[in-house]
Amino acid sequence: MLRSGAPRSVLRTINTNAALRATNNPFSKHFASQIWTASRRPQLAQATKALVATRTASNITEKVKSAMPDIDIKKEAQIAKDKLRVDPETVSTTSSTHPLMSEVATPEKEEDTDMMAGVKNDLRTIKETFSLDEVPRQAFYLGLAGLVPYVATSLSTVYCAWEINHVHATGTGLLMSDKTAELALHVLEPLQIGYGATIISFLGAIHWGLEWAGYGGTHGYPRYMIGVAGAALAWPTILLPVEYALISQFLLFNFLYYTDSRATKRGWAPAWYGVYRFVLTFVVGASIVISLIGRGQISHKISTLPSATDRIKALRSSQDDSFESEEEARRRYLKSDEDEEEEEDDD
Repeated sequence: MLRSGAPRSVLRTINTNAALRATNNPFSKHFASQIWTASRRPQLAQATKALVATRTASNITEKVKSAMPDIDIKKEAQIAKDKLRVDPETVSTTSSTHPLMSEVATPEKEEDTDMMAGVKNDLRTIKETFSLDEVPRQAFYLGLAGLVPYVATSLSTVYCAWEINHVHATGTGLLMSDKTAELALHVLEPLQIGYGATIISFLGAIHWGLEWAGYGGTHGYPRYMIGVAGAALAWPTILLPVEYALISQFLLFNFLYYTDSRATKRGWAPAWYGVYRFVLTFVVGASIVISLIGRGQISHKISTLPSATDRIKALRSSQDDSFESEEEARRRYLKSDEDEEEEEDDD
């Protein structure tokens, strides 16, 4: 049926009219333009980027040209005529290269790896932390002088202990006998303990002076109590046996250092006082530890010197004995009087 000419002409007419209606429709024209624009957008974006890049490059070039000085064409031509001199000693395979982060034509420095760099840095940090440069020179020198008795008694204790051990090992001493060394130890004991009690009392009294001077303000009893506690706790240690007295004073020195460091942070003392006290306390504490070690080596080889407590006990015991003897003598005297009176009555 469709193979004849009439039906085909009818269908061609219908398609032609539909195409004309679609062409004359404004909505279809707008839709077609959008499709064309969408298909062209990537090319427009690339063209826009290229245009912006070209303008930016031209602006940068103009700024560089304006910043650069005028080129002397004649001088450049004269330099171009000169021939390069051959210098094999300077020109080499590495002369035209340079490190990335350095200047052109500057030799690269070969840095040797310091294996002790970490240790040196730590030592430098310790030195800066415990620096005594801010301490007044008078206080610094007097503080060092105050350490001499402690260090001297500690070293003397260790030497006497060595002499006693040497006598027990070989039968003879180097400079003194064991009896002489033991006697020297008994002389050193009260000196070290008494000096320690005096220094502890002195450290507490410093806060009284700061309070009277009004350094860091007036704080009253809290600051006065530091001085009172130092003296009240230090002097009873002389009544203890030697080892217990030294240990007690070691703890008191550390307690006062902690108190002084807290006072420094609160502004009650100068800023350098905390470090100054740490250095002095460290030396004193080390001296006490050395004395205890020396005495510990000979504790079973020497006789124990009577302590103040032992002397007080001996004094009380002797007083009781004398009281009993006096009482006995009084009773005998009264009894003799009674006997005489009886004899007189008999006569």
